[in-house]
Amino acid sequence: MATGRNLRPAELVSLIEALPDPRVLIDRDYRVIAASPAYRAAHGDSHGLIGRRCYEVSHGYDQPCDQNGESCPLKTALQTGETARELHIHHTARGETHVQVEITPVRDSDGIVRFFAERMESLPIAHAGASAAGIVGRAPAFLRMLDLVARVAPTETSVLLLGETGTGKEMVARAVHVASARSEAPFVPVDCSGLTETLFESELFGHEKGAFTGALSRKIGLVEAAAGGTLFLDEIGDIPLSLQVKLLRLLETGTFRRVGGVSPLKADFRLVAATHRDLASFVREERFRSDLYYRINAFPVHLPALRERREDVPLLARSLLERLRPGHRLRLGAAALRALETYDFPGNIRELRNVLERASLLADNGVIGPEHLPKELRDDRGAVANGTRRGTSSLREAERAALREQLARHSGSRRSLAASLGISERTLYRKLREYGLSSG
Repeated sequence: MATGRNLRPAELVSLIEALPDPRVLIDRDYRVIAASPAYRAAHGDSHGLIGRRCYEVSHGYDQPCDQNGESCPLKTALQTGETARELHIHHTARGETHVQVEITPVRDSDGIVRFFAERMESLPIAHAGASAAGIVGRAPAFLRMLDLVARVAPTETSVLLLGETGTGKEMVARAVHVASARSEAPFVPVDCSGLTETLFESELFGHEKGAFTGALSRKIGLVEAAAGGTLFLDEIGDIPLSLQVKLLRLLETGTFRRVGGVSPLKADFRLVAATHRDLASFVREERFRSDLYYRINAFPVHLPALRERREDVPLLARSLLERLRPGHRLRLGAAALRALETYDFPGNIRELRNVLERASLLADNGVIGPEHLPKELRDDRGAVANGTRRGTSSLREAERAALREQLARHSGSRRSLAASLGISERTLYRKLREYGLSSG
């Protein structure tokens, strides 16, 4: 923000109050001295802003953010003399919301920083309808992930989501799509682990009538269906080497042909890929093409496992219970909450969701206690106390047991079972095959 020798605080106040976007003016003592109408409308002014300190307004703190275990963009801007950006949780009259805070130093004619112009922007991905899948939290690991996603979502850069099973990769991919310029176009998920070599080209690129036996009409492929939107390649690490070259050709040339077709067609999609595999190791072991890896790895984002963000368990649990049993007054008792907080959750947020769904059906008095939780959660509390917590080696066993339990008590269709588990039908089919289970 430009300033001159004769620019007075009153003029700065008038300037801020006339700006169309959400901004406040803060002095070196953290006090808010002006706020634009857009800021007041977007972030609330129920308790008054002017004269209060920014950390009190935003977080309810009685001291600066960096003294409460958070990074402080104002302090960073003062130290560097440059614009600073941070992801924060802002308190408003409507509740907490994730916001991107941008602080710009305002200098006087002698070059001394006198004020700070703060711009605050709500994150579209925080409102993408994905809270049940884990896009809610305040743990540092979660906020680092959210900051990366917020930065890349509005661009056309390809995204690679990395994380264990159950961390919500598809829902984060959908959030990237919702926050992008392609949000009005289709979001097309592709379960790469479910595509055999014979089906790969037909499913991805489509086919012409008569291209092969059984091709009775032209079929539009998933690449074509994603025109103008986002193509989400889930479990891309499971694509066989023989098929990776075909995917690489699509990504490098931006063109494809339907099976049996002659004319090349133009592909128009934004790529988001995901995997729970260690692709770098796969490349070293020659199980994944290095050229394809570098092509999709433009912007990797790690989704933290639930054990990496234990402080989010209470918040996630409340959010999940509200969505699982709307209209029911359910809460976690103190002992049950402690059991959840000390368990590793090898199945991550998906496992937490299943645990809470079962418990919500057993808790007749509206309070979930330890007796309503699976035995492995209650047992794990003792393992933690003895320093023998189970690691991720039990992930497959735990997930298989949870899926087998769901199959045993579910009498509906595979579609309804997938919906109750919070996963796609494709993912359900893949899991059933992987664990040798049957829903019928």
